[in-house]
Amino acid sequence: MFNRRAVFRWSALALGNAFALAVAIPGAKYLLDPLGKKGSGGAFRSMTRLSQLKVGEPQAFAVIAKRQDAWVRYPPEPVGSVWLIRQAEGASPAVLALSAECPHLSCPVNLAPDRQTFLCPCHQASFRFDGQTLNTVSPRAMDTLEVRLSDESDPEVAVKFERFQPQAREKKSLV
Repeated sequence: MFNRRAVFRWSALALGNAFALAVAIPGAKYLLDPLGKKGSGGAFRSMTRLSQLKVGEPQAFAVIAKRQDAWVRYPPEPVGSVWLIRQAEGASPAVLALSAECPHLSCPVNLAPDRQTFLCPCHQASFRFDGQTLNTVSPRAMDTLEVRLSDESDPEVAVKFERFQPQAREKKSLV
């Protein structure tokens, strides 16, 4: 038996549940959205043209990328840096890319004052231009990065930027 009170009660319950559902579905999507997103780590990023690199001279380049942490989108900003070294004609690869983070403690690796080697200012880890260690401070050589050259007459140099675990003897990606 339905009377007016029962109809109003059921109508109010149905309307309240409809509103709750209308809020719950977008709320759940908002909370679960970051779980379905994949990072852009490991994407090739354009650095320079081959003609801009001198053979045997390391040149540092900032890696610029858009970042997103959960729901926050950041404008393009520096997220790291790489050293590019053009190799002699006919060498493979044509360009050597090294991460500018020391494998010891992730400090920035710079050119040594003599401009003949790389030097980490944190604990004096020293590296040759091929990335190999010159002392025993760092557990491994500088981390090499994958390079891709375009098929143009003056190829564009793109680097697959990654970060690696510091203090490890073997190169392990943090992606």
